[in-house]
Amino acid sequence: MGESLNFQDIIKKSALHLDAFRSVSYIDMALGLLCAFLIGLFIYWIYRRTFRGVVYSYNYNVSFVLMTMITALIIMTISTNIVLSLGMVGALSIVRFRTAVKDPLDIVYMFWAISAGIASGAKMYPLALGGSLVIGLVLTWLSKRKLREQAYLLIVRHTDEAVYELRVELRKLDGKLKSKTVRKGFTELTIEIMLRDDNTAFVNKLSAMEGVQDVSLINYTGDYAQ
Repeated sequence: MGESLNFQDIIKKSALHLDAFRSVSYIDMALGLLCAFLIGLFIYWIYRRTFRGVVYSYNYNVSFVLMTMITALIIMTISTNIVLSLGMVGALSIVRFRTAVKDPLDIVYMFWAISAGIASGAKMYPLALGGSLVIGLVLTWLSKRKLREQAYLLIVRHTDEAVYELRVELRKLDGKLKSKTVRKGFTELTIEIMLRDDNTAFVNKLSAMEGVQDVSLINYTGDYAQ
C-alpha cells in the first residue's frame, strides 16, 4: 500500500532535488525565447497598425516584446522546481506598477503579451503562435470597422449677443451640456454631441454667428480627447 504525500512532503522532496532546475536544455531555452520574441514582434506590429490613441509611444510598444520574452523566461525557470516557483511567485507579488493606463485596450495587449509568454515558456508553441495569430486578426478586423456614431465635445465661446440664435442651433444637435463657464464679457459652453460620418459643417455655421468668438470640436473617447 503506497504512502500518501502531503504538501510538506512534496516541498521537502522538491527541496532535496535542487538540481532539477538544470533540466532545461539549451534547445528548449532557445526555442522558447525565439517563439516569445517572434510573437512579441507580432504584437508590436499589430499595436502600431491598430493604434488609435493621441500620441504613439515607441517605448511602450517595445515593452510588449520584452514583456513576452521575460514572461517566457520566468515560466521556464519556475517550471523546473516547486520551491523555486513558490519563491518566484512571492517575489513577483511585491511588484507594483504605477504607470497609468488611459486606454483600456492597452491592458488587452499586456495580457496578450503575458499569455503568449506563458505559453512559450511552457513549450506550448502551437498554442502560442496560433492563439496570437487569431487575436491579431481579430484586433485588426475590429480596428477597421468604422463606428456609426462617435462622441465629440463641442466648445463654444460666445457673448450675450449670440445667446438666442446659438440656443436654437444647439437644440438641433441634441447635445448634453457638460459645463458652463461665465466670465466677464463672454460665456464658454462644453457640450457632448454624437456625430455620424464626420459631419462637421455646423462648426462653420456656429462660428459665423454674430457674437460667437470661437468654436472647437474635439473627439472624445472617455479617458482622453484628440
